[in-house]
Amino acid sequence: MPDAPPESATPPSAVVNPEQTISPQTPTFRVTTNLVNLYFVARDPHGKLAPDLAANDCAVYEDHAKQRLQNFTAHSDLPLTLGILLDTSLSQQRVLPTEQQAGAAFLRRILRSKDEAFLISFDVDVTMLADFTSNPGELKRAMDAAQINSNTDNYANGTVPSIGTPRGTLLYDAVYLAAEEKLNHETGRKALIVLTDGVDEGSRKNLETAIETAQKADAIVYVLLIRDSAAEGVMDDPGAGPMHRLAQSTGGQVFPIGSNGKKMQTAFDEIESELRTQYQASYTPTNSARDGAYRHIRVECQQGGKNLRVQARQGYYALPPPQP
Repeated sequence: MPDAPPESATPPSAVVNPEQTISPQTPTFRVTTNLVNLYFVARDPHGKLAPDLAANDCAVYEDHAKQRLQNFTAHSDLPLTLGILLDTSLSQQRVLPTEQQAGAAFLRRILRSKDEAFLISFDVDVTMLADFTSNPGELKRAMDAAQINSNTDNYANGTVPSIGTPRGTLLYDAVYLAAEEKLNHETGRKALIVLTDGVDEGSRKNLETAIETAQKADAIVYVLLIRDSAAEGVMDDPGAGPMHRLAQSTGGQVFPIGSNGKKMQTAFDEIESELRTQYQASYTPTNSARDGAYRHIRVECQQGGKNLRVQARQGYYALPPPQP
């Protein structure tokens, strides 16, 4: 993946692309420790969240080697950083009002003064609708202002596509930008919630790059797979496979919504429960090399002699320490 060009300031509500930035970078202090922090949730055989797990109930493996846990904590009150990615392409025209209503209600319930969220829409452009804020009212106003955009005169990323090349939903670009330009500089619990039909058309970044960038930002990705009722039962769901890869690779979930408003509300309720009922396991890898290589992670937990289903990111990149 080529290096990104120097960052440039972009005001809120400005259109961006993967060769630009969403907002100016602020100075950050990076910790050079090799400690790996892993957030996960565990469910019993009936799908219920498993409470009261202890360190000896779980084991973490990195590239098949069992790791010694240095910390194991159940968290319900850590600060939370959220990014909402709203598909405003033409295919979402009939379901956008339901998305706006359910998304605003979710943010109103989950956000506290120490939490932050931002809102991005994506279609033929990727647009910052609201930068980091703890104010759910501000986010609601920005979400209500979102509009369907299928402007065929404003070519994606400023380039004219070749004849016959589809373009119009920069989904992977939006995930890449949200993870790289917004969440990568944050600490603690981070999640992206994507409301889309899962179909990408015209992105400069591909699915693999979107997944890699989200993993490097330690961001969990949840996808609400939303389709116009006119398309339900009529055609295959081409976005389901890629969205399952994106979510599972980062420790999230895909929620098949269709155009059902009640399912959308249930999905937001489940995401809220997961984000407020997480475990954090920390360890120093037995493989101390900082070579940039991808390391596979597997988490296993048991409770009452029964194996639990664990949602955790599938790996991380052993990045070298930042240069001073």
